[in-house]
Amino acid sequence: MGRVSGKVALITGAARGIGAAQAVRLAEEGADIIALDLCGPVETVVSGHATPDDFAPVVAAVQATGARIRTAVVDVRDGDALRAATDELSAELGGLDIVCASAGISSSAPALELTEKQWGDMLDVNLTGVWQTCKATAPHLIERGAGSVILTSSIAGLRGLVGVAHYTSAKHGLVGLMRSMAKELAPHHVRVNSVHPTTVDTPMIQNPAVRKKFRPDLENPTREDFAEAAAKMNMLPIPWIDPVDVANATLFLASDEARYITAVTLPVDAGSTQV
Repeated sequence: MGRVSGKVALITGAARGIGAAQAVRLAEEGADIIALDLCGPVETVVSGHATPDDFAPVVAAVQATGARIRTAVVDVRDGDALRAATDELSAELGGLDIVCASAGISSSAPALELTEKQWGDMLDVNLTGVWQTCKATAPHLIERGAGSVILTSSIAGLRGLVGVAHYTSAKHGLVGLMRSMAKELAPHHVRVNSVHPTTVDTPMIQNPAVRKKFRPDLENPTREDFAEAAAKMNMLPIPWIDPVDVANATLFLASDEARYITAVTLPVDAGSTQV
């Protein structure tokens, strides 16, 4: 028996990165998966975006475990579409038990140079989109009589970071949302927590724009150049963690091993919040 056998998990941002890792890891431990992703661009984000084709390896990996999976292209900013997909796909799979709100974007600029569009897109996706996810899914958990919600925040939800004031504001906002929802949903035996990774080895950071932010001294910094700078953020001597490290923390919070854990901010950060 897996640690979440018989459960159904809904994951946003599931076409790649942390969301994809969560989908596969939860499936390995027995959960059926609802995988949602925008699979398209957000105007103010310069790094590459997921496409519908990115679902294919996730679907294959989940099905290889014997779990069922359903996918849908959904924008978390669209509450109506999000609720429709949640209702339809949870009905197909027999309910809903676990929610991983992992859809997110990244962009950067000094706080006083951010455009209103950059600020708006960031909060719309990384904060309001998570609220929309909770609003769409929580009724299903309440109906189930129990459940676990895990919000993917960041070390930027626990400390200030330079050059990403909008991102930091959104991720701090997730902590407030998590704590309020934990109190509101506790009478229904629904637990709500957040995970806070340091830099994660995903397409969101492994691209020329982010590498250049970390190594402005170089014209075309390589992965190795980036690693040298990124390692300075962490207490442990590593530049970044892997998506599966966040997925493992998610699995713990989703499982009965964490049955009395709610309203916590769980760092998966190589000690970076203590540096």
